[in-house]
Amino acid sequence: MQDTFATTKIMAATPRLPLKGSLDLTYRCNNRCRHCWLRTTDGSGELSLKEIIALVDDARAMGCREWAISGGEPMLRPDFPEIFDYITSHAKSYSINTNGTLITEEIAKLMTRKGAKMVAIYGATADVHDHVTQNPDSFAATMRGFSLLKNAGAGFIVQIIPMKDSYHQLPEMIALAKSLSPHYRIGASWLYLSAGADPVRNAEICAQRLPPRDVVELDRPDFSCLEKEQDGDPPTCPEGEDLLFSPCIKSRRDFHVDPYGMMSFCSFIKDPKMRYDLRKGTFQDAWDRFIPSLAEKVRGGEEFRNNCGSCDYGKDCRWCAVYGYLEHGRYSAPVDYLCDVAREIRSCKEAMKKDHRRYFMIGGITIQVDSDIPFTETSFHPKFSSFIVDGPGEDTVSIRHHFEIPDLPVEKRGKELYRKSPWAIYQKGNSWIYAGIPTDGTLSPLHKLAVFSHDHSACRIYNNNEDTFRKGNMTSLTMFPTDQILVGRLLADRDGFFLHSCGAVMDGKGLLFVGHSEAGKSTTAGLIAGQAKILCDDRNIVRRFADGWKVYGTWSHGDVPDVSSRSAPLHAILFIEKSDVNRIARIEDRREIVRRLLACVIRPFVTNDWWEKTLDGVEKMAREVPCYVMQFDKSGAIVPELKRL
Repeated sequence: MQDTFATTKIMAATPRLPLKGSLDLTYRCNNRCRHCWLRTTDGSGELSLKEIIALVDDARAMGCREWAISGGEPMLRPDFPEIFDYITSHAKSYSINTNGTLITEEIAKLMTRKGAKMVAIYGATADVHDHVTQNPDSFAATMRGFSLLKNAGAGFIVQIIPMKDSYHQLPEMIALAKSLSPHYRIGASWLYLSAGADPVRNAEICAQRLPPRDVVELDRPDFSCLEKEQDGDPPTCPEGEDLLFSPCIKSRRDFHVDPYGMMSFCSFIKDPKMRYDLRKGTFQDAWDRFIPSLAEKVRGGEEFRNNCGSCDYGKDCRWCAVYGYLEHGRYSAPVDYLCDVAREIRSCKEAMKKDHRRYFMIGGITIQVDSDIPFTETSFHPKFSSFIVDGPGEDTVSIRHHFEIPDLPVEKRGKELYRKSPWAIYQKGNSWIYAGIPTDGTLSPLHKLAVFSHDHSACRIYNNNEDTFRKGNMTSLTMFPTDQILVGRLLADRDGFFLHSCGAVMDGKGLLFVGHSEAGKSTTAGLIAGQAKILCDDRNIVRRFADGWKVYGTWSHGDVPDVSSRSAPLHAILFIEKSDVNRIARIEDRREIVRRLLACVIRPFVTNDWWEKTLDGVEKMAREVPCYVMQFDKSGAIVPELKRL
């Protein structure tokens, strides 16, 4: 769940090694797609199989273990099987982009090798697909390719390429993609102009560009980026700080080689002066000397400083100097189309903050809830109403709801720490993965998936459908059976925990009536309702601070629906017992207090760290908070005793 900025910082700290290579095998293609920016009919000058093998060996010697293979249509090359075989057998991982029309049984068998195979579709039906590709029967050929991959057992990703002439079929394209594979993705949501600055081709590409609003709808901004924005003056680019490619080159650990052996740091760089001819030099020279030298070669100058370098939409814009070059032949040039997209992004972010975000506070913790689907007034049960707050607090955690579960096989979930149907917990790196597993004890398919940060302060929750959300009246913020799964974990790091209890505030003092089901918590709430403010009749939160303990109400009520987000200093804990008499007696034995408290602590998924922190908190509470046994009947005679207490 790392953001782009964090990833850039990590990469900048990584030794400068060529870790990933991208190789375009050819710019020839059997399709003539209306949006294509690279296609050529001339195959002369392409790297030979021998030269590609030498490239792979040279790059591997310097650290490259990952390759992205593309084109044109890479399978147009008659030696594609040999090239693919060599690259994938000399790499840890790979990806390939293809239109799928030229897949054979031999190629399909090769592609069973583990890697990301992306096969493009341009429409949901033959008429639309073939209209975009301008290649009759290309839809049928692509479907044959999918069939061959399936028969060979080669997994693949369906890549949907949206544009103006096919956008009306987007829902059908998604449905088709889902019918073909468990994995699909939306390709580039906007189109860049041709590498050769061909005016005829550029006009056709522009005609296929989607309206900016549709671009943003296809690729909505991530909520995580909203927190990193700060109000203030528009950004400025002082003279001397307009080296357009310097930050990118410093952070990148990848490279690109075109079909003719020309190497640079980015596949969009088409300026010959910015590419290195491997046929006249060495891979090491290109990586160690040439590419770093490009950082100083392109300055934005006055055009950049007066436009993109000082625009207050900069943080929302997808502009890059390479797009300026493709659009106008100048790296410093703004792209009007992207300016319009940036304005839509800004508008979308404001709408997201208003319609896709809510804040709630429980136990002194603010929970920010984001959703891919907009909230309505009835999304959550009315019991949450008193817990709603206007914005983030001093201690804010965030959860975001998605409504499709990504494929995450068991071997990629990390180390298993807990498994008791319907949940399994894994630790992978600095993340915790909560997998909703079937009730029969198997580990797939998942009904829910949640990925938490190391301290549970940020989470993405993947739900298997939208039905529960759209129905509304939800009884948990996490859409788990109970929010205690999350909040219980958070409290352990904040000197707190849940107790089975009725919480109340009487004369400004917090009282906890502790006991399990049928102990009389709801009865107690009814008896004292006229004398105290009820926090919750079933489950409450206690937290320890420098000045003492506090009790907080929760929305997890029992028979009494009254709940409150209020808190109060915790004055006493009373272990309740139904009786024929009404009396309150102090407990002096701390071991007995600990035993009684532990019996009523509400447990999320019990792991060693949670248990150790909670046990420590219980022992402190036993020493620091007065504890009593309260015996009572239904007459209400216990209330005066409580007031005297």
